[in-house]
Amino acid sequence: MHCVSVPALFCVRVCLFVFNGNMTQPRVLILQHAAWERPGRILDSLDEVGLGVDIDSIVDEKKPKLPKFDSFAGVVLMGGPQCATDWENHPGLKAEAKLARACVTGGKPILGVCLGHQIIATALGAKLKQGKVSEIGYAPIQRVDKHDYFAMFSSQLTVLNWHTDTVAVPEGGQLLASSSAENGKVATKNQAFRLGSALGLQFHIEVNGSLLDQWLKAPEMVGGLKKAQIGAIRKGFEEYDTQIKVFADSVFSGFAARCVSHAHALG
Repeated sequence: MHCVSVPALFCVRVCLFVFNGNMTQPRVLILQHAAWERPGRILDSLDEVGLGVDIDSIVDEKKPKLPKFDSFAGVVLMGGPQCATDWENHPGLKAEAKLARACVTGGKPILGVCLGHQIIATALGAKLKQGKVSEIGYAPIQRVDKHDYFAMFSSQLTVLNWHTDTVAVPEGGQLLASSSAENGKVATKNQAFRLGSALGLQFHIEVNGSLLDQWLKAPEMVGGLKKAQIGAIRKGFEEYDTQIKVFADSVFSGFAARCVSHAHALG
């Protein structure tokens, strides 16, 4: 995403859920950084396995109050327009970095998308590179290594990118996917990685049709884009989303299953 300063826009909380019909259990914490950066298909997969969520935004809070670490079964860090290491203008990002490190240390599942991917990677020691050219639109990524998360990813898949900054793979991490600079596209070496209980995705497979419509109506997202670029994004969704959804369901279902296992371990 582009690095800009944005106000805290919202705070949505969906609290406790019932597990096995009769007892309160840990849920999944989802941290958003902008009102339009919603969990989309991630939430669908969590719903399917009966996991409830807390959705919150702490990005601009100096001393955010997060749930107790053992009270949630997993963490999702969504995308946003901020720079992952801009703790001065967005102090809550420092707390998110600390949370990411604690998740990996404690074996708690954590998923990062775009900015969230960068927050996790930098929290684990990777270097962030502030880009000069944005990568926006549908473009192919290539699988680099195998992992259960990517079981439905054979070799290449066209996905939606919407970012400027990029991040390296932290030491000890496993690079899962990259993109090249072919056909004028921006090269992004670290399109996906995992390290311990963490999975980072630079691209946006969480975006469904309704969410994409919201993005393309948000001035913060489409400012500076030409009508032809917006049209190409809509066309890309029509052309590629059937395959993307299969992949997304596989990835997010795998994450949800890990959260369920962690919930049982906590219980």
